[in-house]
Amino acid sequence: MKTDSELRRDVERELELEPSVDERRIGVAVLDGIVTLTGEVRSYAEKWQAERTVERVSGVRGVVDELEVKPATERSDTDIARAAADVLKWNVLVPSDRIKVRVENGWLTLEGDVEWEYQRRAAERAVRNLPGVKGISNLIVVKPRVEPSDVRRKIEEAFEREAAIDAQHIDVAVNGSEVTLSGRVRSWAERHAAEKAAWSVPGVTAVHNYLTVEAVAA
Repeated sequence: MKTDSELRRDVERELELEPSVDERRIGVAVLDGIVTLTGEVRSYAEKWQAERTVERVSGVRGVVDELEVKPATERSDTDIARAAADVLKWNVLVPSDRIKVRVENGWLTLEGDVEWEYQRRAAERAVRNLPGVKGISNLIVVKPRVEPSDVRRKIEEAFEREAAIDAQHIDVAVNGSEVTLSGRVRSWAERHAAEKAAWSVPGVTAVHNYLTVEAVAA
């Protein structure tokens, strides 16, 4: 197990190697495997990327992101809202007519409802890199369009179509729009594939993945 000082060096090195992050403006502190980031960044996109960069370092147990976004050029809330509405409209993955944008002091809030989880994530990705944005609250709701029984059937059918998934050892439970996966899989790749297949079904708002990785008897 790494010491906090060793982990801090690894985190600082990882930030240094990330080209989209200016590590010179970021302070790193580590306590019991929890990494705290302080300092200033030029954009919300850089703040987001710094946190993702730290998360991939082995030994990190948690991240406290206290980075402050100070854009090189200030933009009015009206300009940010207009730019966000435009970029959502231009994104073919996002049903922009069902999403509303609010901006207050540079903090952008997304509201509305979509049918698919990937649409919710795509909306946030679309506005993440806009200049002037200091933070994002994604309040978009995934609303189910099918009955729970249909959700379970569609997930099981997706498992059957996926060559990497052994559906015989996976149990699917559906409570409203939430899905719980339990049972056994042969690898982490199969575990991820099962979760991805569950998310692919319209109306799913949450996937609880309790699949365990272990050898499956023939």
